[in-house]
Amino acid sequence: MTLTFSLRSEHKQEMEKSCTLLIHFDKGTPAMANEIKEALEGNDVPAKIDAMKKAISLLLNGETLPQIFIMIVRYVLPSEDHTIQKLLLLYLEIIEKTDAKGKVLPEMILICQNLRNNLQHPNEYIRGVTLRFLCRLNETEIIEPLIPSVLQNLEHRHPYIRRNAILAVMSIYKLPQGEQLLVDAPEMIEKLLSTEQDQSAKRNAFLMLFNCAQDRAINYLLTHVDRISDWGELLQMVVLELIRKVCRTNRGEKGKYIKIIISLLNAPSSAVIYECAGTLVSLSSAPTAIRAAANTYGQLLLSQSDNNVKLIVLDRLIELKSSHRDIMVDMVMDVLRALSSPNLDIRRKTLDIVLDLITPRNINEVVLMLKKEVVKTQSGELEKNGEYRQMLIQAIHSCAIKFPEVASTVVHLLMDFLGDSNVASAIDVVIFVREIIETNPKLRVSIITRLLDTFYQIRAARVCTCALWIIGEYCLSLSEVENGIATIMQCLGELPFFSVSEEPEVTDTSKKPQPVSSSQVSSRRPAILADGTYATQSAASETAFSPPTLVQGSLTAGNLRSLLLTGDFFLGAVIACTLTKLVLRLEEVQTSKVEVNKASTQALLIMVSMLQLGQSPVLQHPIDSDSYDRIVLCIRLLCNTGDDIRKIWLQSCRQSFVKMLSEKQLRETEEQKAKAQVSHAQPDDLIDFYHLKSRKGMSQLELEDEVQDDLKRATGEFIKDGDDANKLNRILQLTGFSDPVYAEAYVTVHHYDIVLDVTVINRTKETLQNLCLELATMGDLKLVERPQNYTLAPESSKQIKANIKVSSTETGVIFGNIVYETSNVLERTVIVLNDIHIDIMDYISPAVCTDAAFRTMWAEFEWENKVAVNTMIQDEKDFLDHIINSTNMKCLTAPSALGGECGFLAANLYAKSVFGEDALVNVSIEKQADGKLSGYIRIRSKTQGIALSLGDKITLKQKGGI
Repeated sequence: MTLTFSLRSEHKQEMEKSCTLLIHFDKGTPAMANEIKEALEGNDVPAKIDAMKKAISLLLNGETLPQIFIMIVRYVLPSEDHTIQKLLLLYLEIIEKTDAKGKVLPEMILICQNLRNNLQHPNEYIRGVTLRFLCRLNETEIIEPLIPSVLQNLEHRHPYIRRNAILAVMSIYKLPQGEQLLVDAPEMIEKLLSTEQDQSAKRNAFLMLFNCAQDRAINYLLTHVDRISDWGELLQMVVLELIRKVCRTNRGEKGKYIKIIISLLNAPSSAVIYECAGTLVSLSSAPTAIRAAANTYGQLLLSQSDNNVKLIVLDRLIELKSSHRDIMVDMVMDVLRALSSPNLDIRRKTLDIVLDLITPRNINEVVLMLKKEVVKTQSGELEKNGEYRQMLIQAIHSCAIKFPEVASTVVHLLMDFLGDSNVASAIDVVIFVREIIETNPKLRVSIITRLLDTFYQIRAARVCTCALWIIGEYCLSLSEVENGIATIMQCLGELPFFSVSEEPEVTDTSKKPQPVSSSQVSSRRPAILADGTYATQSAASETAFSPPTLVQGSLTAGNLRSLLLTGDFFLGAVIACTLTKLVLRLEEVQTSKVEVNKASTQALLIMVSMLQLGQSPVLQHPIDSDSYDRIVLCIRLLCNTGDDIRKIWLQSCRQSFVKMLSEKQLRETEEQKAKAQVSHAQPDDLIDFYHLKSRKGMSQLELEDEVQDDLKRATGEFIKDGDDANKLNRILQLTGFSDPVYAEAYVTVHHYDIVLDVTVINRTKETLQNLCLELATMGDLKLVERPQNYTLAPESSKQIKANIKVSSTETGVIFGNIVYETSNVLERTVIVLNDIHIDIMDYISPAVCTDAAFRTMWAEFEWENKVAVNTMIQDEKDFLDHIINSTNMKCLTAPSALGGECGFLAANLYAKSVFGEDALVNVSIEKQADGKLSGYIRIRSKTQGIALSLGDKITLKQKGGI
């Protein structure tokens, strides 16, 4: 296929040229016409090649170079060099061949003679490239004398020439006057197709019939339906394209074509098999057809080694899952086999598909497969085993939440990874354990026992804090409480955490001790001895002691001690709270007051030692005020406990956790309902009774298809989402009502492109000639097609379609004008159009991610936009709802965390663009004394465009009402 690249002139859009080859041009050193002339006149072939490239580059960038044409005719046309001949054809492709009135220039007769000679040249390459050049010519006067030579090449012995001659015939036949030039071309190509042996030439011949004489192509296909499996890959791909086109226009005939598609599912080419599966899904909704397509995708997923191919196949499986979930459920284990790929993106997408397809029938097999994969990650052969293990743990977590009965088979295996070097993986495990121990009361005893046994292996502070909370909440029996206290004390090691050691005594007895003065006596200060007790020392005797040092403990010192000695006093506060809960519960389950007092004393000693460590000079950073207050509160609580306080600590905490879990489950249920497609049937739709239909001559596949179509029609699936009212909202007026030409545009935003359907109305009594819609863009928007000239009759209208490519999520602007000529006025008239602003909201959609993932992205993303709150809204929650509606984002903060009347509000919002870009927003607002809101909205993203565009959108919208 020929790819056309368009190079624009910087100054005048009408100077734009197109070329089938993209040639680099350095604008800093443009070549002069005289230099090009000298090089063309010489006999140096490399110099001629360089001069031709410079001439083509200048022409593509708006230069005319009229004096070069004669030099090329004299010195370049006779050249036998293949490269020069190829460049000559590129030059002929881009030069102007007609005058202002549209007539062919007289000097083009020289070109016709050269082309005729090339079409009869003994060299196959010269003939072939000339035939390809004719495919890009639109001037009938130039092509007409060459037709006999083109037809002669259809019977050439070399297949390279035959296949290009067929393409030339097709392009000539598609010209406005092509049917008059080649009346019997379809019949000629059909005869050639029946005798042709070369696969590429055969494909081109069938393509010509497909585009120019579709009935002949269909007749040939149905006549040779038994030999389709023997055709080459290229021809089979065109056959599938023909089937899609025919069935799209006449769905009643798809039964006989679906049989052809199913027969091609056994083709040796992977590309043909992939296209067959896609065609089946687009044409039929019968379970047999969908199952065949799904099995085909599954085979491609396992047989292809290219990661990009696997990702594309997984995308197709995701589409099948959304529309045919029942069929995809049976393929869960086949999809899971894609986990053998080492690519993390493939594994992540595979797990996402499988987690949506788990049912009570396959949950055990899925979990067993995931457990095997988790065990494989312990080998340590791959460098990304930690990330893969984290993905597997999250998947198992989701399975256990949906089906609690499988939790008992996986929870103990996962608890082995609490001490994993990958902190994120260990955090996922401990969060999973925290949720399972609440939702599965039967597993509480075994989980607590296993957690106490493996607690010493945990090395991450965040994992320790969550594990300590589990110990404090779910150690209920006497033995569990005692083991919990003993485990914590063992992991803390011996007290104190730091000491002041005395230096060796002086052996020289000749030196007598000096008397202590009154000033020295008054400057006594406390000292901490090795056993944790206090002693006093004078300032004069300070030289006998070394500075305080940390006591690392023995070789068996636990993980909690090492983390505390690094200055992590948030962990210290969690230890104090856990010990407090255990002591309070010990008072309920222990009858011996002595044991209770002993445990309480040990807990108090630990807390006091942590406070001393936090206020000592041995650490660079002292204890923070929040942790200090929390530990002091625990000390006061153990010294004086009331029933109300005991109820808060032993019951209210778990009730809050249960409420959090129920809200999380409710949010997940609402998200699943939102994803489900809601279909409605119109009350006046016709009812088609399937059982009353004639089944004569219909295959089982066609019968199933009829049933599925009826079901879709009954549930309203054929009804489009957008109604006429929504379409009217997307119509933009481009010109004024008083302008001689009225224009309006209907904007359709797809994922990666924008389509403008522009309606242009001639409101005058004159014929408008060379009317052209000229558009330009600002931002990451690019025009795909060149503007065309139209002739508009009086008071008539024209529909003009413009395609614009979108390359990133950024607010863009489309502007331009309409230019036309009239017979009375020689000058061209220009009407400036209103600007079309492309909204970023069309490219981002609400999404969900975990809090940990949000924090990670927030720390990694480098672009931030900070917008000050400036609004007339006086309620914090109303303002947050207004921002959510204006930005099309999802609020990740739980509703319970947004309740209350404290005067402050902080929430996290998240969305993803169609290009896979992440958009993070943090809203932090405070209610002032005068009732107004103040604060900031911070936006972070990996790209600058999202941060700036979202900031502009919020600035524009935040002043508005709800």
